[in-house]
Amino acid sequence: MIAPHPLVDIGLNLSSKQFHGDQSTVLERALTAGVDTCILTGTSESTSAEVLALCQQFADKFPSMLYCTAGVHPHEARHWTAHTRAALETCLTAPQTVAIGECGLDFNRDFSPRDAQQQVFEAQLELASAIGKPLFMHERDAHQRQHEILKCYRDNFDRGVIHCFTGERQALFNYLDLDLHIGITGWVCDERRGAELRELIPEIPLNRLMIETDAPYLIPRTIRPRPKSRRNEPAFLPWVLTTIAELRHESPADLAKATRKTSLEFFGILANSPTPQTQEPAA
Repeated sequence: MIAPHPLVDIGLNLSSKQFHGDQSTVLERALTAGVDTCILTGTSESTSAEVLALCQQFADKFPSMLYCTAGVHPHEARHWTAHTRAALETCLTAPQTVAIGECGLDFNRDFSPRDAQQQVFEAQLELASAIGKPLFMHERDAHQRQHEILKCYRDNFDRGVIHCFTGERQALFNYLDLDLHIGITGWVCDERRGAELRELIPEIPLNRLMIETDAPYLIPRTIRPRPKSRRNEPAFLPWVLTTIAELRHESPADLAKATRKTSLEFFGILANSPTPQTQEPAA
């Protein structure tokens, strides 16, 4: 499937071992499918450096296509050290690094102690407040606590997106009330576990909606023919777009144009330019 208008994939884990040795081919397929901009996700001190290096490595072959985030995922919160903030700040000075994250809380798996998760999340909220870049956030089974923390910091940071949103109605509206954006993945293409999310899709304001693959995870169930591999990749983003358009009773072309515009503005990226727009730090 080819997108009816160029798309932005706001969440691609290109540093995953599932892509090792195959990144260039994956990006070529993405372009062929109409996905011309990808935000590579940093999830730890090391992967934040890795995704920035990938942006730089492929800058000549894929100009204006790759950007990245720098942050520590709640699963990795236990590895935060006295040097982590400085390492993230170094990554964030690069023009390709357009957001802080993936950060937030995950009380589903609890790979890191909850107190550590909260401390590391707050540290990254403070970093966002200091430098003025947007937040790329994760949340799983932790909405109440994450919402409480965000309310305390919301006046201090500019923009934020809850990526890969799969929560309930109350969580959606609580995040929207905080003027946050919402990222939707291939979870919405699963009529079984994504049933509640599918009902909520029309409730998301168009100017707050962004789309993503979270590849190599969450491959859309709607892909036909089914790929032999279970690995998701950015070339499959048009299936997410089509499902969302159907649920919202909108044309895929109009939705593609709107989500692209929102994504580029959110991350401060000039269309067809490798250099993000300069953003003034939040007051």
